[in-house]
Formats: sequence, C-alpha cells, structure tokens
Amino acid sequence: MDYNAKLDNAIARLHDEGRYRTFIDIERTRGQFPHAVWNKPDGTTAPVTVWCGNDYLGMGQNPIVVDAMHEALDATGAGSGGTRNISGTTVYHNQLEAELADLHRKEAALLFTSAYIANDATLSTLPKLFPGLIIYSDELNHASMIEGVRRNGGAKRIFRHNDIAHLRELLEADDPTTPKLIAFESVYSMDGDFGPIREICDLADEFGALTYIDEVHAVGMYGCRGAGVAERDGLMGRIDIINGTLAKAYGVMGGYIAASARMCDAIRSYAPGFIFTTSLPPAVAAGAAASVSHLKTNQALRDAHQTQAKVLKTRLKGLGLPIIDHGSHIVPLIVGDPVHTKMMSDMLLEDHGVYVQPINFPTVPRGTERLRFTPSPVHGPGEMNALVSALDTLWSHCALNRAELAG
Repeated sequence: MDYNAKLDNAIARLHDEGRYRTFIDIERTRGQFPHAVWNKPDGTTAPVTVWCGNDYLGMGQNPIVVDAMHEALDATGAGSGGTRNISGTTVYHNQLEAELADLHRKEAALLFTSAYIANDATLSTLPKLFPGLIIYSDELNHASMIEGVRRNGGAKRIFRHNDIAHLRELLEADDPTTPKLIAFESVYSMDGDFGPIREICDLADEFGALTYIDEVHAVGMYGCRGAGVAERDGLMGRIDIINGTLAKAYGVMGGYIAASARMCDAIRSYAPGFIFTTSLPPAVAAGAAASVSHLKTNQALRDAHQTQAKVLKTRLKGLGLPIIDHGSHIVPLIVGDPVHTKMMSDMLLEDHGVYVQPINFPTVPRGTERLRFTPSPVHGPGEMNALVSALDTLWSHCALNRAELAG
C-alpha cells in the first residue's frame, strides 16, 4: 500500500473541486480589531479588515476581559495542571460555572474545552443515563451535535430542518413510554435562520421529551442579559439543556452546558469527554467569566451589533446581491460555486484588504457555496463602505459575469 499516494490523491480531490482550505495567517493587534495584519506566504505583510471572525462583539479585545486574564495569569500561571477531577478545578472555573448558571437561570453549568466537545460529550452520554433514549435531531444541526448523536449507540430520528410537522410524525410513530430528547439550534450559523423554539417545546411537553438547544451563535447577543434566543423569547425555562460557547460573543474559548444540578452532575460523572480532558487554563476561565458578567448588563453593545447587521444587509440588498436574510446577525452571500467563491475571497483579500473565508461543502450543501460576513459593533462606517464598494466592484466587473457567479 502506497499510503503517501493515497494522501496525495485525497488532497488533490479537494484542490480539483475548489474545496481545499487555505489558512490565512492573520495577526491581531490588541485594541485594533477588526483591523489586523496579513502575513503573506512571500514574507511580506499587508493590512486587512476581518469580516468573517466569530468574535462578534469584539470582546476578545475588551480591556475588561484582557485585564481579568492578566490578573489570573499572574496569580496562577499558564495551565490548569490537570483534569477537573485531578487538580484542574480552581476558583476561576467555579466562578465561571456560577456565572453561566446564573446567565441561563439554571441550577448549574458544566465547562468543557469547547462547545464542540460539550455537544459531543453530552449527547453521546445521555443514552447511558436514559436507557432506550431516542434523540430527534434537526437535519441541519452542527457537526458536533451530529457526531454526539451518531456516537451514542442509541436510536436517532432526523427531522427536516425546522419542520414541526415532520417532527410530530416521528414522535407519534414511537412508543410513548420511551424516553425522548429533541436536539436543535436557536440560530443556524450558515443561513442565519432561527429554530422554532416555542413549537418544539410544545411538542416536547406533549410527548414527554427533554429539550436540548445549541445557543452557540446566540449567547451574548440575544436576550436582555445575553442568554440567547430562548431568553429573548421568554422560553429559557422550558429548555432542559442549553449548550453555549465562550469563543464567539464572549471572545475567549471554551464551551458549556447549563441545566439542572442533577443533569450536570450526571454528565460530569459519566461523560469521557469531560472526565479525561485537561480543564481550561485559569486565565481563560477568568476572562470568560469577566466577559459573561459584563455582557449581562451591556444591552447597548447588543443593539449596536444588530444595527450593524441590518445596515450591511440593507446595503448589499441595494446592490442586488443574493444574500440570505432571516433577521439574525449572520450575513451569507451566496455565490454557488466553490471555485468562484474561493476566487472572490482571494480577490477581496489581495485587492481590497477584506478578509472573508469561503464556505464550501460539506459545511454547506453543494451549489450553495458562500461568503459569510459577520459584522460587529467595531466595524465602523469606513470599514462598511470599503466592504460594500469592494463587493460592488467584484460582482459587477470581475472576469466572471454576475450570472455565472450566482451559479
């Protein structure tokens, strides 16, 4: 077996399909976000504006967060020193879990090293706690949720995206005495649409199912204290398990679940993804706790974020560009072809200093390849004007005509 040839063939297929991912070397400077420096492959540098980051509110640069991390770093050193069970639980971890439990009005919260691990570990562990559990999962759930459901060894049902009627059909077809859980998201990150939380909760009540919601793209940004869309809609109390991240609106890293004390205790006691993983560095936990606490009272920042998203969508619609608008903060521009999407991304970066990564299959279905923009409160009028002007120029005048670009 020529293993190297197999690897070469696998990588070549991605290049041929226009789906090979290129990592752009971006150097962020404290206090300058969304401006950054692009370290080019040829050794030169160029200024760029980041338009595809997940630091939605610029909290990764906020002095409140940075100062809290410095203080914890000076006090405790770099790492946690172990798993949560073996020397890896500090006052900073406990403080952060308390902040998150309070944020979601739950009895407890449980930290993980990422929201991916939180989803995977929790969903793969639940059938151990509820033998015979059936998980009903939205077909567009995040890869981490899909992986957790796939790995748990239990029964699963996939319902069509946001299709309440289909979900009802699946629930009705199963034994009413069987334990059930419905897993879905509040904001789906590729199209920016919202999950029908109220309707799903109604079905869960009717069929005796638990509810599991991924609020990764909503925590910090929706709700009166930033607890997410479920808080905004007054439904947080009807959700049994809430998954969130500290790596997007909160500007640091890590993931978590918030639930009852019993649920969190059971997950921490049975989930290998929690038990056998070194805990977050104390400095990271301290920065995340400061960020969560700050955003509980900073509605102005959330309002500014929503305003920026609306402004960008309005301006791109005015140019006739095919964006998707479901009312969230995510701004997808559909190109429809992987090669053309990469070409536009490269031209924006090289010719206009605009950094936005192409989104291709398998992250999105073939034929819906896109550029996904994430405006933030720190993108000012100058940055907005430069982006809109660049897109207008490329869409109208580049060698590919508009119809071809639109797929």
